[in-house]
Amino acid sequence: MTDIELTDLLARFRSGEIDQEAVASQLRESVAPPTGPTPAAQVDLDRLRRCGYPEVVYAPGKTTQAIADVFRTQLAYGQDCLATRVPQGQAEELLALFPEAKHNATARTMRITAGGARTEKATAGFVAVITAGTGDLPVAEEAVETAQWMGCQVDLIVDVGVAGPHRLPAQKHRFEHADAVVVVAGMEGALPSVVGGHVACPVVAVPTSIGYGASFGGLAALLGMLNSCAANVTVVNIDAGFKAGFVAGLIAQRTAARNTENAPHV
Repeated sequence: MTDIELTDLLARFRSGEIDQEAVASQLRESVAPPTGPTPAAQVDLDRLRRCGYPEVVYAPGKTTQAIADVFRTQLAYGQDCLATRVPQGQAEELLALFPEAKHNATARTMRITAGGARTEKATAGFVAVITAGTGDLPVAEEAVETAQWMGCQVDLIVDVGVAGPHRLPAQKHRFEHADAVVVVAGMEGALPSVVGGHVACPVVAVPTSIGYGASFGGLAALLGMLNSCAANVTVVNIDAGFKAGFVAGLIAQRTAARNTENAPHV
């Protein structure tokens, strides 16, 4: 049970909406052991309490059975599931085991909402994800899926790189009020600096391996982003859509929570 869920539970008890027995029952059900052992993994069930979100599965090197065992362990304790970099064949096998899962083939992600719900209510703030080019979409989609798994409202804005300088301002209304912006770019990696000059929020830059030989598999974009003159730009690893989506989701969640706490009471 997260801090927000606990606060809501106590508020409902104080208002008389639920009684003491119901509170005790929900608290008992929410308590998970620190670790859930499976044949291939030691699932960190306590991560939800410590860090606000459950452990995420990195699929490469894992069998379908190993991933399925982690998912079943998390679902048994009411925790949402997310796996990244899932190959298409393995995704099909997992969908046969978990038909309620959502698979994004472009992002190579698989996620399940505890309780089997196919749609999630966005409550954790607003994240905009922007790509320089269409070739950056797989990394951008991974960021989108991650932020949505965290409960964020997400808007994906595609193909507004610096080669067409008129395209970004035309989309400014879609990202200027975001709690955090993820910018995904290859080649020379210039777009995050431009976006950073338009917004008053953190910009999480993601260099991609898109580009010709001298881009060195994304190293040129990485170095360009690390040397950004925009003070609100921070950088994650090459092709690290998950990391960017997670960092942006944390920022958005905390911003949304603080705005709710400071909202005037009517």
